[in-house]
Amino acid sequence: MQNLFLTIALAPLVGSILAGLFGKQIGRTASHWVTISGVAVSCALSFYVMKLFLIDGMASYNESVYTWLVSDGIKFEVGFLVDKLTAIMLVVVTFVSLMVHIYTIGYMKDDPGYQRFFSYIALFTFSMLMLVMANNFMQLFFGWEAVGLVSYLLIGFWYTRDTAIFANLKAFLVNRVGDFGFLLGIAAVLMYTGSLDYATVFAKIPGLTETTMQIFPGVDWSVITVMGILLFVGAMGKSAQVPLHVWLPDSMEGPTPISALIHAATMVTAGIFMVARMSPIYEFTTTALTFILFIGAVTALFMGFLGLIQNDIKRVVAYSTLSQLGYMTVALGASAYSAAIFHLMTHAFFKALLFLGAGAVIIAMHHEQDMRKMGGLRKYMPITYITSLIGSLALIGFPGFAGFFSKDTIIEAVHLSTTLDHATWVHTFAYYAILAGVFITALYSFRMFFLVFHGKERMDDHTREHLHECSAVVTVPLILLAIPSVVAGYFLGDVVFGDYFGDAIMFSESKNVIGMLGEDYHGIVGFIQHGIMGPAFWLALAGLFTAWFIYMKRPDIADTAKQKLGFLHKLLDNKYYMDDLYIKGFAAGGRLLGKGLWKQGDVNVIDGLMVNGSAAVINWFAGVARVVQTGHLYHYAFAMILGLLGLLSWFILGA
Repeated sequence: MQNLFLTIALAPLVGSILAGLFGKQIGRTASHWVTISGVAVSCALSFYVMKLFLIDGMASYNESVYTWLVSDGIKFEVGFLVDKLTAIMLVVVTFVSLMVHIYTIGYMKDDPGYQRFFSYIALFTFSMLMLVMANNFMQLFFGWEAVGLVSYLLIGFWYTRDTAIFANLKAFLVNRVGDFGFLLGIAAVLMYTGSLDYATVFAKIPGLTETTMQIFPGVDWSVITVMGILLFVGAMGKSAQVPLHVWLPDSMEGPTPISALIHAATMVTAGIFMVARMSPIYEFTTTALTFILFIGAVTALFMGFLGLIQNDIKRVVAYSTLSQLGYMTVALGASAYSAAIFHLMTHAFFKALLFLGAGAVIIAMHHEQDMRKMGGLRKYMPITYITSLIGSLALIGFPGFAGFFSKDTIIEAVHLSTTLDHATWVHTFAYYAILAGVFITALYSFRMFFLVFHGKERMDDHTREHLHECSAVVTVPLILLAIPSVVAGYFLGDVVFGDYFGDAIMFSESKNVIGMLGEDYHGIVGFIQHGIMGPAFWLALAGLFTAWFIYMKRPDIADTAKQKLGFLHKLLDNKYYMDDLYIKGFAAGGRLLGKGLWKQGDVNVIDGLMVNGSAAVINWFAGVARVVQTGHLYHYAFAMILGLLGLLSWFILGA
């Protein structure tokens, strides 16, 4: 088994190394073949692992590959934990990554950095696989930082653009804030359990329920709560939760394939997966779960609002990712871990589909991304049109599509959590926030869909004359992603309400909302019937109809609303001024502090007083000493006599 899991992890790495180091020697075609082959091997073996669990009844695998070092009895190991949670992540990561790799052949065909890009995306896949397969915090942190590093390289792939360099630096710095909290969380785990191994740590957590620590004198904090919040701060950075969300929309500066990979299957899903993996910790801290619930609800609702006023096709999809990550986070906060992972899976398929569909539109429009310059593309790009429609319907949770099953499960789980004994106002707020988010999601999703594919053609004549469907290397991945965007939801009963996850995810009886919902689950048909009668379905329909009416029938309403709601539109257009807060506030303040320390500390104290000052003293002393050195023997003899007289006087007076 160890060789099987090593192959899954290392096959993309081999392809990345070959394309990265020898890309010029082997050429463009060989570079994409070695990377695609590596990811294809991982994908095929991932499906084989899923088959071993589902059909052959394989038990979970938890073994160390090798020990890196031992310090004071603490082992730092590389090892694999492969259970049903890992298996579902392996399938999602490798399948979406494979589709993105194939799609990249068409999208990046004229780019001079072709081989470098394939090397990076294969390395990205390897990093994510190491993260999800880890059986200890050391390897988890390695994968965590590796996906951050490769995202920095990919967001700034077109490094000659100032906007790309700013975006990758922004992503890097914001994630450092989250990773600082994550590292402190791991340090707390090590300090109180004495181990980095998942199994050992989880076994010791119940014994820490009464253990407290003092961060501030006189104030006791539950150790488990501190662990949970600090670990989640890392997830806030990686999974772009408010207020560490600001980097994700700017990641659109990278090529579209990497936008799809970041938003669908790799980096942003790492935080969601990590919290689900750490369920044996979070189930013992209601405070941390409530904090997670609140952050997720704020992200789901307020990031959805920002999608309403975006005109860049990729940024609309990017803000939808932020909102959907909020839904997953809300599910985690409600202890509906299996629903969060299920939505992660369905979202990966339809979000990759939407991003790659947007990329196909951008190719056809000669790299124009402004939706106001599109329209009527339906007749020119039928495959992209149909697949984008499927992705949009899945995103808004239309009955029968994958997103319907996963999103409605989250909404029902959060609604049920409001009735439990530990429920607070946060649970009620979260329920209404994600319910309102359904309407907002449908509105911005179909605003984009109608502006791009329907209505008046607003492009220039030259672009219109050359409009056509993209090549098969672009459209085939769209079709293959459209299939699970429809059918993946039909595994709801087995994955969420069944015993699929087993011991991979822990539920405490008092918070097991999924178990309580499962008692009333009577199959897919019954779930659809229940969903159609619920408020989420009607809110989605209302959002879809509103988008059609405003942007197809009465576009003047949008212009009038923009004028009458000037302040609100400006607030949304400036993204709640969060960028100004960070750039003009924290960053400017940091630069001002650094400048002050440089002038007062480095220039005046270190250079002025210590370095230059000591040099000036030595120079003065040397100048005085130089006057004494006349070179005449009688002067030196006279000085020696004076010295001797002084010593004799001191001796006689002292005696």
